[in-house]
Amino acid sequence: MNQSPSPAIRWASVDALRALTMLLMIFVNDLWSLRSIPGWLEHTQAQEDGMGLADTVFPAFLFIVGMSIPLAIRHRISKGDSVADLLWHIAGRSLALLVMGLFLVNGENINPAATGLSRGAWNSICCTCFILIWNSWPATVPAWVRIALRFVGIAVLGWLAWRFRSGEASSLRGFETHWWGILGLIGWAYLVSAVIYVLLRRRSWILLGAWLFFLINCVLGHSGLLSALPWWETLLSPLGGGAMPALVLGGVLLTTILLSYTEKKEQGKLIAIILTIAVLLILAGFALRPAWGISKIRATPAWVLICSGITTGVFALVYWITDRKQINWWAFMRPAGTQTLLCYLIPYYAYALIPVLGIGLPAILLTGTIGLIKSLAFSLLMIAIAGLLGRVGVKVKL
Repeated sequence: MNQSPSPAIRWASVDALRALTMLLMIFVNDLWSLRSIPGWLEHTQAQEDGMGLADTVFPAFLFIVGMSIPLAIRHRISKGDSVADLLWHIAGRSLALLVMGLFLVNGENINPAATGLSRGAWNSICCTCFILIWNSWPATVPAWVRIALRFVGIAVLGWLAWRFRSGEASSLRGFETHWWGILGLIGWAYLVSAVIYVLLRRRSWILLGAWLFFLINCVLGHSGLLSALPWWETLLSPLGGGAMPALVLGGVLLTTILLSYTEKKEQGKLIAIILTIAVLLILAGFALRPAWGISKIRATPAWVLICSGITTGVFALVYWITDRKQINWWAFMRPAGTQTLLCYLIPYYAYALIPVLGIGLPAILLTGTIGLIKSLAFSLLMIAIAGLLGRVGVKVKL
């Protein structure tokens, strides 16, 4: 399972799966606006044993983050990056995700009157600052303009953090870590997993050991066996007790296997191997289900394994259609695979503008099957807007 640093191998299926996952993420995040829809589409409650479609999207995205790590690292090595360069790049990307996650999470808890901003305004300003700071500007934009825009973005975020208030009027609180948010959790898991890959990429079996390490910590945490080590539990807390890096490293391992068989010109074996891995992961997840159940909110071991297996199985299908059969089926959602972060941010603007503009939809468009079609159309519209913005130079790249 060792691989050379050659960057020649690239699979459109990874981008296609990322695009499909982002489409689903926007879709399930819009389900709150609907009523009378099937329960299996939505999140399950914390103490429930089970999961809906919405509970599979975030772990799928973490898994795909992991799949992308070996390819991105190989590409940067081919450009001459040293280990120090790689670690610096990883730290910068992780910091960006943590900052974004932290600001958006505070927006969920905002006291509009005390802050002087509505939640929609807060989110819109934050997202605009993220774009100003981390956009990959066209070469036609002068360097001093890029620096000035980044400075403005950083300054405004600083002002927002100073101005922010949450809680009731009698007990106001300032800017703080409520939780890290979706982007923040991705940031922590990416940081740990990418550093592990950079340092251990030539030792694939140790990568497998790292995956097992975090999965075992997840099991031990749910068993209560880590309670004697509160400092370790604290370290693992932003990692979902080990669940999040286990998902990311699962993706890393899958790509490592893909690279190995591709370089040996044995691609014909890949579909069977990938499907076998998917089945084994799902069976392992159901084997652990009686102990702690399946729960996204509690990040149980069964949830980690089953979602890893589902994502692996879906990738097998996407890989077969996209790379083996060369069918360009995903062109309509391509921006979600190449402009993924921007696609995630665009809906914040939409949700802020809708009440300001007084836009309302009749109940029939928010109910049942018709409502689901509305949410799907909304998701595709957000992706299309991201694609249009990309054409005019708005490309958020970390």
